[in-house]
Amino acid sequence: QGQLVESGGGLVQSGGSLTLSCAASGFNLHYYLFAWFRQAPGKEREVISCFSSSDGSTYYADSVKGRFTISRDNNKNMVYLRMNNLKPDDTAVYYCAAERVDGRCPRADTIDYWGQGTQVTVSS
Repeated sequence: QGQLVESGGGLVQSGGSLTLSCAASGFNLHYYLFAWFRQAPGKEREVISCFSSSDGSTYYADSVKGRFTISRDNNKNMVYLRMNNLKPDDTAVYYCAAERVDGRCPRADTIDYWGQGTQVTVSS
């Protein structure tokens, strides 16, 4: 059974940085695209970054573009989200997700594997 486990969340001051990690196991990562979602209190879960194709193409939501970077290490079965210049509006639970798909970002309603989530809190 496939599993995703996030780590790296925490409390950081505005302008600070964090790197989230997602350890994948139990399935062949080669056939899956990965995404990072987040959900703030009272809001819907939204995709903020993903691999949109097996060729390595990436997508970033406008709210994080230029500040966040998604990456993956297939040898280590890891996916990362580097977050720079964090803002209080970035406060949310962040989720790693994987879908067996190609040519588009993973979608929340068709995700095959979800991580348990990791809390990121940015203080002003």
